[in-house]
Amino acid sequence: MLTLPFPPNPFFTGRKDQLQAIHAALTSRGRAALSGLGGIGKTQTAVEYAYRHQAEYDHVFWVRAEQETELITGYVALAKALQIPGLQQEDQQAIVTLMKQWLATHDGWLLVFDNADDLRQLRPYLPTTNGHILLTTRAQALGDLAEKKVEVTSMATDEGALLLLRRAKVIADDADLAAASETDQALAHALNTEIDGLPLALDQAGAYIEEQVLSLDEYLELFRTEKAELLQERGQLDPDHPSVTVTFTLAFEKVAAASATAAALVQACAFLAPDDIPEEIFSEGAEAFGEPLNALAESKLALTKAIAKAARFSLISRNPQAKTLTIHRLVQEVLRAAMDDNRQQQWAEQVVEAVTAVFPDPVEFKNWVRCDRLITQTQAATQLIADYRLASETAALLLNRTGYYYDNQGCYTDAELFYQQALTMYKRLLGNEHPYVATSLNNLAGLYDNQGRYTKAEPLYQQALAMTKRLLGDEHSYVATSLNNLAGLYKNQGRYTEAEPLYQQALAMYKRLLGDEHPYVAQSLNNLAGLYKNQGRYTEAEPLYQQALAMTKRLLGDEHPYVATSLNNLAGLYASQGRYSEAEPLYQQALAMSQRLLDDEHPDVAQSLNNLAGLYANQGRYSEAEPLYQQALAMRRRLLGDEHPDVAQSLNNLAGLYANQGRYAYAEPLYQQALAMKQRLLGDQHPDVATSLNNLAGLYANQGRYTDAEPLVQQALAMKQRLLGDQHPDVATSLNNLAGLYANQGRYSDAEPLYQQALAMKQRLLGDQHPDVATSLNNLAGLYANQGRYTDAEPLYLEAVKILDQQLGAGHPNTQKGLANFARCLQQALSNGQEDGLSNHPMTQALLAHLKS
Repeated sequence: MLTLPFPPNPFFTGRKDQLQAIHAALTSRGRAALSGLGGIGKTQTAVEYAYRHQAEYDHVFWVRAEQETELITGYVALAKALQIPGLQQEDQQAIVTLMKQWLATHDGWLLVFDNADDLRQLRPYLPTTNGHILLTTRAQALGDLAEKKVEVTSMATDEGALLLLRRAKVIADDADLAAASETDQALAHALNTEIDGLPLALDQAGAYIEEQVLSLDEYLELFRTEKAELLQERGQLDPDHPSVTVTFTLAFEKVAAASATAAALVQACAFLAPDDIPEEIFSEGAEAFGEPLNALAESKLALTKAIAKAARFSLISRNPQAKTLTIHRLVQEVLRAAMDDNRQQQWAEQVVEAVTAVFPDPVEFKNWVRCDRLITQTQAATQLIADYRLASETAALLLNRTGYYYDNQGCYTDAELFYQQALTMYKRLLGNEHPYVATSLNNLAGLYDNQGRYTKAEPLYQQALAMTKRLLGDEHSYVATSLNNLAGLYKNQGRYTEAEPLYQQALAMYKRLLGDEHPYVAQSLNNLAGLYKNQGRYTEAEPLYQQALAMTKRLLGDEHPYVATSLNNLAGLYASQGRYSEAEPLYQQALAMSQRLLDDEHPDVAQSLNNLAGLYANQGRYSEAEPLYQQALAMRRRLLGDEHPDVAQSLNNLAGLYANQGRYAYAEPLYQQALAMKQRLLGDQHPDVATSLNNLAGLYANQGRYTDAEPLVQQALAMKQRLLGDQHPDVATSLNNLAGLYANQGRYSDAEPLYQQALAMKQRLLGDQHPDVATSLNNLAGLYANQGRYTDAEPLYLEAVKILDQQLGAGHPNTQKGLANFARCLQQALSNGQEDGLSNHPMTQALLAHLKS
């Protein structure tokens, strides 16, 4: 016997996993339940299961279970269909008892209780399980009524698209997705996304498209603009099925009848991002809501009860492990559409207040995990600010914090939008002269600084500094912060003489106001050290870096991004000094720590990869350096976009690696891209532009393209002298490069004084034992050897090889190259009969003996 009230659904699509799970559960345990939101397809899945497996049963029974009267009439109808003895009595409960007895004494049956949402009501009607019982229910908790709960969720992308196409009669009832055109497939996928895979809504949309003779793109456009109205439209040819709006409205009314608090909870969820809503919004942020939700702040039990009642009809669901809630997007749409404008405005304001109350200040690293958990809801709240034109200090604070969060994550485009909105709102609410306005100016300037947009950053930093001094006085920590930030901008522009006094003022002020032991003091020490490093003042930089690292560890603990930054900076100093064995473990620690603390996708991780790659490249470990440079470049493009100074830096560095390997065809386009990008982003007068000019010139020189190289080297030298002053290691490098270009052209008289200047400058600035000094010694020696001045060249080669061996090791390519150059010089001396002029140094004599053998 088959007593199903529905024919087979010709449009039934997918649900393979759920059907298999039901079969497995019923076969092994006898009872199962299909649970989920109204309209999610529980009933249709149960119908499909019954038809597919009817051959396995002697009887398939169907009983509506939403109301107790339906349970009674359903049992009476089954008893009559079976002609159970005793039907002549008028007492319906007695007939129910007879039917239950029949079920208890027979097997081979399947009984479906459809819409069994009130499980307490259902319990007296459950028979002893000799057959199989399948429930469809919106209840989340089933107790012992079903051994297995099968969740019915939104349809997957392809399943939902296929159902829509079939129901709209775009393709045949039994056709697969490929039967539709690519355009219709794309539109169906888009509609499924808009509808969030709700089968009732997909069926309703398909029916409407068919009846109104619409194309898929016409319906999609209508749905996006008239969503609330379309969700009410069921279709004239299918009046027996309720619309999405009716389905969800009835469910909400039941929740509201049971608990005003639960109903308010669902309404609040309608204004949040639908997935993973943290429960703390309704506990810690409850005071932002009116009655009755504000009472949830006082009791965890009250919140638990409210959630349970709200989840009873699956309008929301709870993840107990994550302590989050989820609501379907169309439930949100229906609930919001049922409110007038004033009520919507009120909910939007309360949600913004609640989210702001629980979203912590991202300035503090300890808050980052919580910020990550809440950021999706913060995005939703900031959208409410825009949609409902909310303006309050709370809203501005949330915008500002959201901007700071994205700034720290390297998501600069998102950060800029929020910073600008916060600044505009603060000005509107508080006027142009207010500390919060100054803070917003400072934040926006910092963002531009991070992007290399220095001309936009400088006036904002200056405004913020001047305003802070006017409003708070000259002796305030915010003034120190503004001084520090403006100094950082000047340092990034190579304006070192302007940066130094500001850094020193900021450091002194922090110490006076905050004491010698404070994270801001450590940060200032670190910044001043960075300035000294950039100027080649390594002996002044090192103790400051070490103090900053030790203080940061003491104050913030060993596991903090600022510790990783300090490790990275100190490693960079050591690398600049050629102290590679000291630099490497610090770079590795910094990279590992950044990956642990910041996730693998973060600009700071890309910077650490780049730095470690640079160290390997400097040591000639090219095969280790290349994949790190490539990872850093790819990550920066993903995170920062194709137009960013850090991307230009990565292009330049990877080009340098290729150039050092003689892979000139790979290097040249990267150098050119890096130069063009830096000129666009930083302007023609920036030290980084000079570096790119110099690097490209070096590539041309290595290829013998001297006429291409010379003007670039000269430009780079002039630019560095203008920007960095005459006493800077980068100026010495440019002098050395120009000398090398002249030497390669045989212009020895032009080259010699430049080589000598470069050597003397490097010795003064870097110390006698720096690899760059060895490079200058080697270059000047090569010039002398090329002129046949072997006795002048020999001591320089000796000193260069000694420094390289001590600093880089005998196996380093630069050491090997230096030794080869020295041997070549001695061979030329032998060939030209000038052996007698050479010294008795053991290395010289050993090489001579080897050459003679």
